[in-house]
Amino acid sequence: MYTIGQVAKKFSISRSTLIYYDSIGLLSPSGRSNANYRLYSDSDILKMGKISQFRKTGLPLESIASILEKDGNKICGTLENRLFEINEDIRKLRYQQNVIVQLLKNKRVTKNTRIMTKNRWVSLLRATGLNDYDMERWHVEFERMSPEAHQDFLESLGIQEEEIKSIRKLASNG
Repeated sequence: MYTIGQVAKKFSISRSTLIYYDSIGLLSPSGRSNANYRLYSDSDILKMGKISQFRKTGLPLESIASILEKDGNKICGTLENRLFEINEDIRKLRYQQNVIVQLLKNKRVTKNTRIMTKNRWVSLLRATGLNDYDMERWHVEFERMSPEAHQDFLESLGIQEEEIKSIRKLASNG
């Protein structure tokens, strides 16, 4: 059996977090000491490991409680939905990032950020020796291997929707 302090230390969380988990029924200790302190079993530790892992995905505690009771397929569905939410958040943040860069129109700011514009990307590819045909082949392979990631990448460059459609159509037919 493990004390609340040992469990808190093992998972780098506070004792109050464990007390809260107990109060909402997410993780209740399997036992109590003679002095009425919480004691956690090996199975409690395994469950806390799952909770910790799911917390790292950004899932709310209510969702974690729900998926701990589900079978593998439902867990996958919940995690796939979370991944979709994260991808959508990233898409929105990229858009906001590009709007800010456009408003600033400051090469120093653009150079000192993690933003890769279409022009910078094309310049980089050309600097490595790629010509138009090579770049088209690159898009064809990207589209073939990971169409959604290709879409995300093109969006991250700040390319407008119509041009993205054109690039992906060309790549699909390549």
